[in-house]
Amino acid sequence: MAEDAADVVQLLKRQKAKLINILSADADCILQAAHSRDLLSDRGYERIKCCRVPSEKVRDLLDHVIERGPRSARGMLDLLKENEMQETFPKLAFVKDLHAKTPLSVEESETQDQIPAKKLRHNSSGRVTEKQLMIVARGLGSSWREIGRVALDIPSVRLEQFEEENKIHAERVFAMLRYWRNRTREEATAACLHSLLSQTDLGVPPESIDFLLETD
Repeated sequence: MAEDAADVVQLLKRQKAKLINILSADADCILQAAHSRDLLSDRGYERIKCCRVPSEKVRDLLDHVIERGPRSARGMLDLLKENEMQETFPKLAFVKDLHAKTPLSVEESETQDQIPAKKLRHNSSGRVTEKQLMIVARGLGSSWREIGRVALDIPSVRLEQFEEENKIHAERVFAMLRYWRNRTREEATAACLHSLLSQTDLGVPPESIDFLLETD
């Protein structure tokens, strides 16, 4: 079944809080299973496994998978539907009924309605450009470090480096976004970046990133 890449990421994000609550019962189990299926990088695995708090370990795992893009997000959803996972976490039964085309919430639908339908880029296969990154950088405020850690899974030491090496705020944020693009490689599309930055708890104004979904 053909599925919109951004829908898969959004679906996992919408279930994030519920999944954290369920998977925290055995955080190491889901972490090992995800790593064995290459759903997270070796570096990400080493960082996450050091976390001692189960809920934070699961949160970081899901954030990492979401940040890696549609392929990893789809892999995680498929993993959660496997019989072994269903037996280990009985409350995961609801995942079998989830599909990437699950209707958006009212709030999300209203946000999408503000964007002309003809401008939505449903097949954003190209990497996000440096011009787009700079526009995004200019729209992110003082919470850019939190956005880097939570949404883009960038280490604090890197964020400090960007801050030390760049005196201008926009240049710091641009360096952070460019680092994310280079690390994410071919999956660093405009749609993927929009999906990551549109998490409600980050407080990024929709109008500052909706252009990422527009056609050229």
